[in-house]
Amino acid sequence: MPDRSATPLAPVLLGNEPGSFPHSVLAERHPAIIRQVRDSFPYGPEQRRALDALLASCTKGVIEPLPADAHDGQRWASWGADACTGRSWFDVPWLWSESYFYRQLLEAVGYFTPGPWQGIDPFRPSKLAELDSPETDEELAALDALADRPTDEQDRALLHGSLWGNRADLGFRMSAVQDEASSDTPPLVADDSETLWSLLPPSGSGSGTLCLIADNAGRELVPDLLLIARLLTQARIGRAVLHVKPYPYYVSDATHTDVLDALRRLTAAPGAAATYGRALWSAMTDGRLTVRAHPFASAPLPYAAMPGDLREELTAATLTIVKGDLNYRRLVGDRLWPPTTPFTDVTAHFPGPVAALRTLKSDVITGLDARTEAALVAAEGQKWRTGGTHALIQVRS
Repeated sequence: MPDRSATPLAPVLLGNEPGSFPHSVLAERHPAIIRQVRDSFPYGPEQRRALDALLASCTKGVIEPLPADAHDGQRWASWGADACTGRSWFDVPWLWSESYFYRQLLEAVGYFTPGPWQGIDPFRPSKLAELDSPETDEELAALDALADRPTDEQDRALLHGSLWGNRADLGFRMSAVQDEASSDTPPLVADDSETLWSLLPPSGSGSGTLCLIADNAGRELVPDLLLIARLLTQARIGRAVLHVKPYPYYVSDATHTDVLDALRRLTAAPGAAATYGRALWSAMTDGRLTVRAHPFASAPLPYAAMPGDLREELTAATLTIVKGDLNYRRLVGDRLWPPTTPFTDVTAHFPGPVAALRTLKSDVITGLDARTEAALVAAEGQKWRTGGTHALIQVRS
């Protein structure tokens, strides 16, 4: 295992620098989310007052504690709430303030409180609208043409579909995109896909367990499910565990309900999409595919701090695929690492082989070679870090 101590810790990202990406999330995105949620449902006076109070707290106030009788109060205390409450949202670690914001948003709308709004996902209307969009129809229809392509091309397309999320069709035309891009600033800033495939058993073996830690619902979850279906039907794995959030989080993060919505969307579609959907449905019924919602999935902490039961589960996996930007921040630590910091060093804490599939949407980045970083900066300044136009596949075996 790499010597983690050889890599000095970089500064933890905060949101207190005006003009920075974290500051814009706290100062602009969070208030906009509150207003969006306020308009998405006919919440009553109590919920609307609570949302207004959260808006005031986010913009001009300090972090408020959870109610004394909150079911998860002790858990949040163990996650650092006592040290963060009473302080500005901008002065505590950005990962912590973001995560706590969504917990407080659910508190405001009565998600955890007995009553008519208990268990109602405030983000579900936008999730369903995306899942039912014509763009989703087009992406699922593209699977029919893919079925006649060589096996390795199908594998590659579905891996890239999972990587790019709601740009899933990009996986089917990746070569064309690379031809259009500068050779110095390709869409993929790091590509360890060959290593990823080498960690999975050969087709037909039917052995091994894949853990996939999901990111977003809707059109981004569908390609993740398609990749799992592909690996199961090709018997590259014997079992898959899909890790999702235990409650609505970061607007679009996937929950168990979102998995079921996506599965119904697949099985109701025509052609190859339905075949994949039925394969997934069958795998869930016989236990080859399970959905897991560990409380730590919504923790404001890096994966280095994962509890023992989750560590034990991931230790036993043949490979864990970590999807998306937030999970990448948690995997490597939400710090402003020099981009050339070795990915293997900052993931040495992870209990087994791990692959990150991530579209770049925040400042955190590791594992780049110096030439790639220099070309990106020369072409785009620092916008390449956050614009979602670049992606990476990084693996630590």
